[in-house]
Amino acid sequence: MPCAPMADGPVIAPLPGLSALSTADLAAWFEARGEPAYRARQVVTALWSGNAAGPAELTTLPRSLAAALDDAFRWTTVADDMVIASEGGQTEKALHRLWDGATIESVLMHYPATAGRRARHTLCISSQAGCAVGCPFCATGELGFERDLETAEILDQVRSALGRLKAGERLTNIVFMGMGEPLLNLDRVLESVAALNDTERLGLGARHITVSTSGVVPGIRRLTALGPQFTLAISIHAARDALRDVLVPLNRRWPVAEVVAAARDHARTTGRRVSYEVTMIGAVNDTDADADALANLLRGDLAHVNLIPMNPVAHTPWKASPMPVIERFASRIRAAGLPVTVRRNRGVEIGAACGQLAAERAGAPTAPAVAWRRQRLEAASVRALRGERSDEPAPAGVEA
Repeated sequence: MPCAPMADGPVIAPLPGLSALSTADLAAWFEARGEPAYRARQVVTALWSGNAAGPAELTTLPRSLAAALDDAFRWTTVADDMVIASEGGQTEKALHRLWDGATIESVLMHYPATAGRRARHTLCISSQAGCAVGCPFCATGELGFERDLETAEILDQVRSALGRLKAGERLTNIVFMGMGEPLLNLDRVLESVAALNDTERLGLGARHITVSTSGVVPGIRRLTALGPQFTLAISIHAARDALRDVLVPLNRRWPVAEVVAAARDHARTTGRRVSYEVTMIGAVNDTDADADALANLLRGDLAHVNLIPMNPVAHTPWKASPMPVIERFASRIRAAGLPVTVRRNRGVEIGAACGQLAAERAGAPTAPAVAWRRQRLEAASVRALRGERSDEPAPAGVEA
C-alpha cells in the first residue's frame, strides 16, 4: 500500500516491511489470527525464493488471508526506478525509490569463474538515504543526509537483486558500501545482517558480508563487544590527519589513529582481518609519503589494504591516480609486510560509484556552486598537503 505526504498535512506512516520479519515473528502474526504457524514458512519462502509480486500471487494462501497480509504489511519497500547495465551485463546499478520519495542505490557485480575460483555475484547496498559524513570525492556526500533506512528497506535491495539473477546464480557476497554510513544506522544494519544470515531467509554466511565505516569509533567499539564474524572495512583514504580532515570530515571528530586503534582491537578480539579502503586521488593522497604513513600506521596489524581509483565526481577538482602511481603505492605497502589489492572500477560509464545516479536524478548543481566547491577543495588540499589541520567542525549528525 503506497504512502505519501498529504497535502498541507502530516506524512502517513507506512506499513511495516514484510522482509524485516523473521519466520517466528510472522508465525505469531498468523497464530493470532487462528492460522497455523506453517503459513509463515510459506510466506518467507515466497519472499526470498519466489518471484511473486505480492500476497495475491501466493497460491498457497487462501484469498482472504492473502488480502489480510497485504493490508498489514508491504511486500516490498523499494521500487526500482531504474536498472542499468554495463560491461556486457557484468555490472548492474539500480536506483530504488522509497515510500517518501527518497532514492537509494545498489550495485550488483558479476565475476565469471576463473581457474580455481568459482563465479561470484557481489551486491553493494545502501544503509542510509544520503550521508552525513560528506566526503568530497563521493557523490553521496553532495546529496547530504536525508534519513536512516529501515531494516526492510535494506533487505529489499537484496531481494531486488535476487530477482535479477539468472537461473543457477546466487549472491555470494554482500557489502554495506553503498549510500550512507552504516555505523550511524547500526541497529538496522545489525538486524539486516542477522536476516541475511538466517537460513530461512537468504542464508548467507557472515564471512561473506562486509560492513564498512568511515571511522565511527563508538560503533566499531560496539561491534567489537558483539564479536561478529562479518568483515569490518575502514574507509581510511589517508593516514595523515591533516589530509584525512579534508577527505573524510569525520576525522575531525575521531582522528585516524583513534580509528585504527579501535579497528586493531576489533581484529584482535574477533580474529577477523580488517580491510582498509583507500580511494586513490591523483597528486592528493597517492604520494610516497602517504604510502609510508599508511604502512607505518598499519604495520604488524591483521589488515588488508584495498586501493581503488577515484570515480569522477562533478563537484571535485580531482581525478583518479594513474595506474602506475597506484602500483608504486601498492609496492611500498607490500614492502611493509601488508597485503594489498588494487581494485579496478566497475560500471564507470553508468555511474556505478556510490550516489552517482541519485545525484544525477537530484539535478546537477549550478556552475557557480561547482566552481565554489572546487576552489574550496583546492584550497583545503593545499593546506592539508602542508600539514595544516582543518579548523572546520566535524559534520553535524555524526554521533553514534
